[in-house]
Amino acid sequence: MTRIYFVRHCKPDGKIKDDRNRPLTEEGLEDSIKVAEILKDKQIDVFISSPYRRSYDSIKKAAEFYGKSIQTDERLRERKAGKDGNNHEMFKKRWADFSFAEEDGESISAVQKRNIEALNEILEKYDGKNIVSGTHGTALSSIINYYDKTFNGESFMKIINFMPWILKMEFDGKKFLSMEEVFHIQKEYKE
Repeated sequence: MTRIYFVRHCKPDGKIKDDRNRPLTEEGLEDSIKVAEILKDKQIDVFISSPYRRSYDSIKKAAEFYGKSIQTDERLRERKAGKDGNNHEMFKKRWADFSFAEEDGESISAVQKRNIEALNEILEKYDGKNIVSGTHGTALSSIINYYDKTFNGESFMKIINFMPWILKMEFDGKKFLSMEEVFHIQKEYKE
């Protein structure tokens, strides 16, 4: 059995507009220590992350605890937000129509396709291992929806303030077996 602990990043500094290099807040950095605490008894073999700083830094303390490096995969990045793409109205539109994307933005369908492609390769390469994946809200939500179609826009709005959020998924080969929330901290999402 393969276990993947998806870690939706800790609280980022929303004042920094560079999405790829947006750091965690001081509070987020403190919460990354809590992430490491939660993961320290999970016998983690592999750490893989979105290349975005906030996701990478959210699992960095855990990787250090295990003495492991963190691999990055560009396909695990967050959805590209276009003009006015990060607001509740746009969230609703995208979840109502997976092919919808605002100008210069990316659809949930596109995010899901690249994340599942990466996940399938991870499952094949690390069969039987315990894995931590540093991820994002929309990216993780698109993965959940792939395996559980009842996870929808309303579900996404319930987890939008979970930073960090740790979700364990179990697989037999590439066959999805189960999903369980391990931990979350409620924050306030700021548009």
